[in-house]
Amino acid sequence: MRRLLPHPLLTLTLAGIWLLLVNSLHPGQIVLGLLLGWMIPLITTQFWPEEVRIHHPVRLLHFICIILIDIILANFTVARLILGRPSNLKPAFVSIPLELKSDLAISFLANVISLTPGTVSARLSDDRSYLLVHALHLNNTDELVTTIKFRYEKPLKEIFEQC
Repeated sequence: MRRLLPHPLLTLTLAGIWLLLVNSLHPGQIVLGLLLGWMIPLITTQFWPEEVRIHHPVRLLHFICIILIDIILANFTVARLILGRPSNLKPAFVSIPLELKSDLAISFLANVISLTPGTVSARLSDDRSYLLVHALHLNNTDELVTTIKFRYEKPLKEIFEQC
């Protein structure tokens, strides 16, 4: 069964994204979305470096909600900073120590940081123990590190890595 449907959650996600893109719930579009959602993971399975295991699916849904809220709030914060006095910005690079070991979890963390306006992942250390993050405006380095570790890294560790 695993060979025919290698990533069931990804299949449903891709089908859902397809339906959002075409903005239709027509039966033909649903079938096409499910077909694409099934074929894409099937064809690309050889490129996946590790098997995806989600240990806490409910925690993943909660995490996605947190990310969406953070993205919306960060957009307002960045707009206020840019429309205010850009000369008062304090950009900075910060090294975030990582506890994550899974390539997938580290990739998710780097992408979540980059998706949140005002921060971007710049570099992963060669030994995968630190992630270099650029912040558009930074008053407190420790606060940023703590926020990333507890708001993003800790849930990702619970979701993708066996604790």
